[in-house]
Amino acid sequence: MKKLFPGILLTLGLLLIIPDHAAGQDPLTPEELLSLKSVSAVQLSPNGNEIIYSVSSPRGPNEKPGGASRQYFRASIPHLIPGPLFENLEGAGSPAYSPDGNYIGFLYAKKGEPRQVWMMKASGGEIKKLTNEPSGISQFKWQPGKRGIAYLTREITTDRENELKKRGYDFIFYEENLKNSHLYLASYDEDWKQTSVWKLTHEGNTWDFVFNRQGTQLAASISPKNLIDHRYMFRKVYVIDLESGQMRQVSQNEGKLGNYAFSPDGTHLAYAAALNLNDHQVSQAFVVNLSSGALSNLTPENFKGHVSWVNWMDNKRLLYMAGEGVYPTLSVVPLSGGKRKVILNAAHEGIIFGTPLFTADLEHFVFSGSTPTDRSNLYYWNGDEELKKLTHLNPGLENTLLGKQEVIRFRARDGQEIEGILIYPVNYEAGESYPLVLYVHGGPESHETNGWKSRYSTPGQVMAGKGYLVLYLNYRASTGYGVDFAMEGFMDPAGKEFDDLADGIEWAVREKGADPERVGMAGGSYGGYASAWFATYYTRYVKAVCMFVGISNSISKRGTTDIPYEELYVHSGKKLEEQWQLDLERSPIYWAHQSRTATLIYGGAADTRVHPSQSFELYRRMKMNEHPAVRLVQYPGEGHGNRKQVGQIDVLHRQMEWLDWYVRDLNPLDGPMPRLDISDAYGLDWSY
Repeated sequence: MKKLFPGILLTLGLLLIIPDHAAGQDPLTPEELLSLKSVSAVQLSPNGNEIIYSVSSPRGPNEKPGGASRQYFRASIPHLIPGPLFENLEGAGSPAYSPDGNYIGFLYAKKGEPRQVWMMKASGGEIKKLTNEPSGISQFKWQPGKRGIAYLTREITTDRENELKKRGYDFIFYEENLKNSHLYLASYDEDWKQTSVWKLTHEGNTWDFVFNRQGTQLAASISPKNLIDHRYMFRKVYVIDLESGQMRQVSQNEGKLGNYAFSPDGTHLAYAAALNLNDHQVSQAFVVNLSSGALSNLTPENFKGHVSWVNWMDNKRLLYMAGEGVYPTLSVVPLSGGKRKVILNAAHEGIIFGTPLFTADLEHFVFSGSTPTDRSNLYYWNGDEELKKLTHLNPGLENTLLGKQEVIRFRARDGQEIEGILIYPVNYEAGESYPLVLYVHGGPESHETNGWKSRYSTPGQVMAGKGYLVLYLNYRASTGYGVDFAMEGFMDPAGKEFDDLADGIEWAVREKGADPERVGMAGGSYGGYASAWFATYYTRYVKAVCMFVGISNSISKRGTTDIPYEELYVHSGKKLEEQWQLDLERSPIYWAHQSRTATLIYGGAADTRVHPSQSFELYRRMKMNEHPAVRLVQYPGEGHGNRKQVGQIDVLHRQMEWLDWYVRDLNPLDGPMPRLDISDAYGLDWSY
């Protein structure tokens, strides 16, 4: 018989004495977590009377493997009575109202054809095809004041290239022979027949673009090559005059670039960007005068946050969104500079809102948002009153017993304050002892917010329902606390940033009843790096870890990732040749021989960001040092995270069983490992 520990006995006992407010409720199950829907605000009509939004619904365990299905709806504002936007148009997407609100454009592909731009009247009726590009369309936008659209299409594959491929000569020329996307402008007559097509960009790769409100200029972000690394680090904003065709660079960003927007009168361009080349995330709000070229940074001095999105209130006021600690804010600042005014603060609203859609008169705002107890819904705001909830996508959560969630703070070993989110076990009682799991975010240019935390790879509320304390920390190098805080990880991988995680464990043991003998950790990407670090260097802190698409060898990671310049400029700071020893000693494989932590390693077999070899290397080093509890699982066809529901289902159940086995139940490291075949947990209908 397995030994029962105090936390388990407490949980079992409290199941018999459920508080009145929780009568009839059960904790969140893995199956319920995997079935939760999410919403995205897509387009607001020009008059603000109607919204287009999408709802993503995960596939079930018995459906064909694939990503979540997406359905588009249109509904009046603010009294939402939704109806489907597309009927009998499977795969239609990217809908957009025309500037006058009379039409809705969208991308759609008939069977056997690439995606093109189509349109229909906003009042309904037949659809009409507007483009016929051989390589299809990836993005489009309506031209204000004209019968025109701008769109991106990739350079065509030639007949010769197709014939070579057909004959088996389809060799891979790594990062060469790339197909760039270019920007085009198409014009139409009164019957929406195409009258002309104008190629606007010729060099480099165009990633995205926006019109000014007059329809006379386009701004586009362009990099030299069509590589994800170039998208991260080398995009610049160019403005194209649609009368002369002249193009000029207007942004002065070094490094990362966010969104950009023309002022209503078209005289200025705002853009979000990194402070400098080494700033690892977009953090500042810049404005450039398009006539003089003068550049202003309207971010508050020594800002303890990260600006993530910019737009305009009017010609004299900039609107921007920022992450400040565990909450987003929406602020307004005069174009002339000065003190900002926070007009919406999630800390006060209790809703972690996303990027807003809003009308030109600033009377209608729509956001997607979440709360600690609500996965995802749409919210409406009139710019003055409280946010109003428009949708109720997951009503079952209202009858689910969830662990209490709160914002926590503690002092790291050097005195730095660290903030995070703690989910208590369902029916938590102070003074009792509980197993603890840390979920570590990736990036590290990211941060945790005080909204819904549970996903397939970080199932916080499911674990709380199983009796765990669950901790999410904004360790140093996280965003949301200013550039200086974020730069603490620059040229110091696995340094203070991961020491903060160790200090967080000690805090949870000291203050919240975490059992120091029952601690686990899981994370993906950089969070996977942290998990591997704690499995090896900091092995004394954790009984088990789950490393998802994580880094194990900083040296070989540099040579296999698809973002080498991003890694160099915002993380390492020096070329590998200048710091071999540092990279070696900050690699989990260097410490693998001392591991006393059960280590589950898993990830996509087609990952280009953190190559699967990173998983192989840690597995092999542990095995060659006779580690008794290491397992490697690969997901065919998946990249940097699992898109298909089959891999998500396996990650969720496999992680839980691994942590339960070694952390909650304290099975010995040198004993049997958890079962390999967990298919009976998938929810499959067996027909054999």
